[in-house]
Amino acid sequence: MTACGLDFGTSNSALGVWRDGAAALAPVEGDSTLIPSAIFFDFERHGHVMFGREAIDSYIAEHDGRLMRALKTILGSPLIDEATAVGRRRIKLTEVVEMFVRHLKTKAEAFAGHEITQVVHGRPVRFVDGDDAADARAENVLKDIAHRIGFRDVIFEYEPIAAAYHYEESVTGEELVLIADIGGGTSDFSVIRIGPDRRNRPDRRDDLLANSGVRIGGTDFDTRLNIDAVMPLLGLGSQLTVKDLPMPKAVYYELATWATINFAYNFKTEREVRELVEIAVEPERVRRLLKTIKRHLGHRIAFAVEDAKIALSDAEATTLALEFLEAGLFAHAMQQRFRDAIADKTDALTKMAAQCIARAGIEPAAVQTIFFTGGSSRVPAVREAIRKAAPQANVAAGSDFLSVALGLTREAQRRFA
Repeated sequence: MTACGLDFGTSNSALGVWRDGAAALAPVEGDSTLIPSAIFFDFERHGHVMFGREAIDSYIAEHDGRLMRALKTILGSPLIDEATAVGRRRIKLTEVVEMFVRHLKTKAEAFAGHEITQVVHGRPVRFVDGDDAADARAENVLKDIAHRIGFRDVIFEYEPIAAAYHYEESVTGEELVLIADIGGGTSDFSVIRIGPDRRNRPDRRDDLLANSGVRIGGTDFDTRLNIDAVMPLLGLGSQLTVKDLPMPKAVYYELATWATINFAYNFKTEREVRELVEIAVEPERVRRLLKTIKRHLGHRIAFAVEDAKIALSDAEATTLALEFLEAGLFAHAMQQRFRDAIADKTDALTKMAAQCIARAGIEPAAVQTIFFTGGSSRVPAVREAIRKAAPQANVAAGSDFLSVALGLTREAQRRFA
């Protein structure tokens, strides 16, 4: 039986099998080897389930239904025990994760041409910060899902270590490397010795010097940018006529956070916001909030914010078109304001990278290379923050979205061959 390497990511997912002496990624959506970690329940088609880009496109086309994205973030959070309304029924969020991972397995088996019962499954260094029991529970939930969908043998590997194995295939000499895997939900670091003479060793434990991780990722940056650039247009920061009180903030943060957007779509919240319109100093702004909730536009806003975040990797400013909410409505995002909004997060990344180096028992100057992977590693402020931990190191980068999956596939071949 063929084993596979599975990278179930917060924003995107991929998996591969060993073929013709190399890791080969399975087509998971059309010809693409990368699929957005999204699922859409189409109410117009009696709850038909769509995945990936098709799911997102159906939502944007305003099909009646429920979009869910950033599924991985429920692991290690209080949402792990929650259920969500899908039409007239409620589905546990862990069941939604299972649907998505089962879909990935089906794609891998179609690519391999037979059943796959063994997997090296990626996981972050920390699902949960500072709570070992909750962290272990998150892994166990993933393991239980893997068993239920037909994986008999399940081995977990830290995602940054998998990325290191992929990077190792490209080096010509020995290196001491800090791997920085900055994903959608977590940031993970490993210090590892790599090299051509090491890559085929059956036991790599002596090469793995340290790991560290923190629950900070691209979805956190999206939330901060959303709150700074868009939510004020919907009334955040405005006042009420009653006792000069400010607008309540909770619903804005709910709408600005990928994992909780759907929780804002309910009659209670809609009724409360409708009442706030009547007592708002700037009712036209709060009416936009009401429309967002009534028409389930929170994900449309979140996608626009995500695109703006990506644009700010190469520009000092960008514009977000919000005409799906109101004709002629635009938001403006500035690079410096974005940096300021995420400064506490990037400071935490500097500390976590430095902690990983210290745990390895080496001086920062001993790190020869920082290898960046993960889509959020493209954010300039993130790279700058991590480079502070080893400022003299060379910088390398691989496939931002596929390095982990390729490394997991190589490890699956080593473990199960």
